[in-house]
Amino acid sequence: MGYHTGSDLPNYWTYARDFVLQDHMFEPTASWSLPAHLFMVSGWSATCNRHDPSSCTNDPDQATWRSPPDVKPLSIAARGPIYAWTDLTYLLHQHHVSWGYYVVAGTQPDCGNGAVSCRPVVQDAHTPGIWNPLPYFDTVRNDGQLGNIQRHNEFLSALRQNTLPAVSWVIPSGVVSEHPPARISAGVAYVTHLINAVMRSPEWDSTAIFLAWDDWGGFYDHVVPPVVDENGYGLRVPALVISPYAKRGYIDHQTLSFDAYEKFIEDDFLNSQRLDPTTDGRPDPRPTVRENVAILGNLTNDFDFNQKPLPPVLLPLHPQTTLTG
Repeated sequence: MGYHTGSDLPNYWTYARDFVLQDHMFEPTASWSLPAHLFMVSGWSATCNRHDPSSCTNDPDQATWRSPPDVKPLSIAARGPIYAWTDLTYLLHQHHVSWGYYVVAGTQPDCGNGAVSCRPVVQDAHTPGIWNPLPYFDTVRNDGQLGNIQRHNEFLSALRQNTLPAVSWVIPSGVVSEHPPARISAGVAYVTHLINAVMRSPEWDSTAIFLAWDDWGGFYDHVVPPVVDENGYGLRVPALVISPYAKRGYIDHQTLSFDAYEKFIEDDFLNSQRLDPTTDGRPDPRPTVRENVAILGNLTNDFDFNQKPLPPVLLPLHPQTTLTG
């Protein structure tokens, strides 16, 4: 069993000390990167045999997924897997809430279907893949929202111009993902760069940053995941909340999963509308409305909107650590 100490990861430890550490965040399903990202944007992982939400069946393993053979534009979505169930961007679009999904160009860290090794697969905003699944969703294409999937530098540009969407996802590439064999120090530098950029921008005073890592990657953990349905939860993963209104030095012991991010967005921007087949207008046979699971905590518990706003905590991209010297 391996582990890292605070001196190995001083920046992450500083964020945990100065803001919020969530010590009971669980991956949504015990699987690999693609299902984790599907749950992150839609609360489900399924296989569909036609462009109809009712045709989808539960599939937490995504065993039939294949990497695209080469780099293609977003039009590859028409020839890729069918994701016909309802994702969160559908509700955001219906409520006229802006969103962006920002992708770092590079390569994917994982192979499809559990393969140990494979030819590197290009990742980019214009290349659908395991960390960029939204182009395959019927809802994104039908709503004319493919342009909301952009390169990482567009996120930084929006920060500078004070035009950041209400909801943003920022996705790393393999080299800065901390996914083996990538260096942890490269991931720390990437995350610190993003957080510093937010803190230096006009957006800082109204932003909440949720930082998480997805599937468990073979690491041991002594905390048994709760069972909420046939899909999960998976193993515990690290998670932080960084915001001017985050409770300083707070450790959140609530039981959480990526579903809590969707719940927070829905409560904040969508009048608590859920990804619920009975109410969202696109009935799919998902086994559970994950945001309504009784055991799931509420991220609003991590904030105090009456406190004096916390100042930015600007950190070096390459701190001296016991890993890097």
